[in-house]
Formats: sequence, C-alpha cells, structure tokens
Amino acid sequence: MTLSDLNIFLDCALKFLPEKMDTVEARAMLLAIALQESAITYRKQINGPGCGYWQFEKSGGVAGVLTHRATREICDKLIFRLDFGRLGPAPETVYVATVYNTALAAGLARLLLWTHPDALPETGDRLIAWEYYLECWRPGTPRPATWNENFHLAWGFYENDP
Repeated sequence: MTLSDLNIFLDCALKFLPEKMDTVEARAMLLAIALQESAITYRKQINGPGCGYWQFEKSGGVAGVLTHRATREICDKLIFRLDFGRLGPAPETVYVATVYNTALAAGLARLLLWTHPDALPETGDRLIAWEYYLECWRPGTPRPATWNENFHLAWGFYENDP
C-alpha cells in the first residue's frame, strides 16, 4: 500500500462523512497515524489486537467512535452507507471489518480524531500532532522516534499535490 493508494480510500471514506471533516489537516494526520501504527503494511497487529492500517482495537477506538456523543450517529450512518448496516454497529462486527475494509477503517480513524476537543494540528506542528495522536490512539508502546518521519511524509504528500 502506498500513500497514494491510501489516499484513495480516504477519498471514499470522507465522502460518507460530513463535508467539514475533509481537510488537509485531517488527511495528513490520518496518513501519519497509519504510517505510525502499521507502516501501511500490516492489516493485523503483530502480537496484538489492532486491526486495519490504523490498528483499531475492539474495546478501544471501535467502541469509542460507536458510542461517543460526537460520533455515534455519524458512525452509524458510515457503517450503513458502507453496506454494513444489515449487520448492525456491533463492536465485534466493525472491529473484524476494519481488517480488510480500508474505507471503513479510514472513516473510523477520522471519527476518532473528531472526538478530540481541540482543532487538528496545522502544518509543521509535529509535536502538537504527536500529543494529539497519543491522546486519541493511546498506543500501548508509543514510538516517538518514528513520528517525525511519518509526520513529514504525510504532510509532504499533501504539499506535493495529490
């Protein structure tokens, strides 16, 4: 998976979310987090419970966006529009689906960012972006040494015209 490929899935997911959620800041954060969590290589976390390129956990990010007051209704609509409505927004179903449905995983990742009370970090705010990521994803083993490169790759992707 390349950043260009992942951006196509972001296009799909963001079309099913409110228009105000589709910003360069959101896209860059989503790419940076996917790079940080899975190197956009691993759909299942090695020796862990994370699923999809954003490494969602059933009782973490999945349950969070399914129940958070700011995302619950939007998440239900996203799940329905991506043709999972017949299965219902059960955490187990959504969690398993994030492994191979990258558009769903991208939408959930955007919704998880939406639960943060502060505005998304702007270009160049890599330290603020790191804190933002930590607060939203709560990684078990944070890897600050890889964040700078992932952040710059993600922002560079959008600065170079996709």
